[in-house]
Amino acid sequence: MTQATALIGFGQVRHTRARPQRHAFAYPTYFLMLPLRSLQQQMPQPGQWQINRPGPLSFYETDHGDGRSPAQGGAIAWLDELLQREGIVDASGEVWLHTYPRVLGYTFKPVSFWYCHRAADDRGGALRAIVVEVNNTFGERHCYVLDAPRYGVEQRADKVFHVSPFNPVQGHYRFRFMRSGQGEQLRTVARVDFYDDAHNESSADAAVLQTSVSGALQPLTAAVLRHALWRYPAMTLGVVLHIHTQALRLWLKKVPFFRKPAPPQAFVSR
Repeated sequence: MTQATALIGFGQVRHTRARPQRHAFAYPTYFLMLPLRSLQQQMPQPGQWQINRPGPLSFYETDHGDGRSPAQGGAIAWLDELLQREGIVDASGEVWLHTYPRVLGYTFKPVSFWYCHRAADDRGGALRAIVVEVNNTFGERHCYVLDAPRYGVEQRADKVFHVSPFNPVQGHYRFRFMRSGQGEQLRTVARVDFYDDAHNESSADAAVLQTSVSGALQPLTAAVLRHALWRYPAMTLGVVLHIHTQALRLWLKKVPFFRKPAPPQAFVSR
C-alpha cells in the first residue's frame, strides 16, 4: 500500500470445520483498513466516517488495545509500547489496522490485524510485525505478536486464549497473510487456521477449523460509505448474530462443548 489514505474492503468471511462434524459457512462483509499514523494528521472530512466521535460509521481508538483514550496517546501509543516491550524497536513506519468499524454506534471485533511497517527510509517500509488482536464474547482480549512476518509465508503461534466453546484452548494457530494487485485492484486475505494437535499435521483433516477474511480494497469515500451502510445497515450487529446462530447449529450437531477457562495472565503472546 503506497497511499496513506483510509480504505474499506468488501469481501467474505469463511469458516470451515473439519471435525468432529463438518460445518461450513461464508458471509459477505466489509472492514476498514486504516493507516493510523497518517490519520493522526489527516482527519476525515465532515459528513464522512468519523474517528473517536459518533457517526453512522466510525472508528474509536478505545475499542482496541488497553482502551487508551486519544488524550493518553490513543491506539498508536499503546501499540508502540507493546512492540517496544516485545523487543521490536524498528516498526516506526506506517501501521495499517484491519478491523471492523462501529456501525450506528455498535461494534464487535472478533479479530483485528495490525500490520506494522519499518520506516520508509529503512528497507523501503517493509512489513516488520503483525499483531493479531482477538476478542471473545466474554469481553476478554488477547494479542498474538508475529515477529518478522512475510506475505504468503505461514506463521505459527500456540493458542492460549479461549474464543469458541466448541474448540479447546490447547493447540496452535497457523496464520497466513496475502496481498495481490495494486491501486484500485488491491486485495487482502487474512487466514487463521486452528490445529488441536490431535491429528497428524500432514493429514487432510489436520486443521480443526479454517477461517479467513478477504476483500477488495478501495478508498473510503462518502459515496462508498453510503453504499456500505445501504447494503449492510447493521453489519456489526450481524457479526454477533452470526456467531450465536452458528453456535446453535454446532450444538445441534452435538459438537463437544468446552467450558471457558481463566484468561491467560499475560496479555501478549509471541
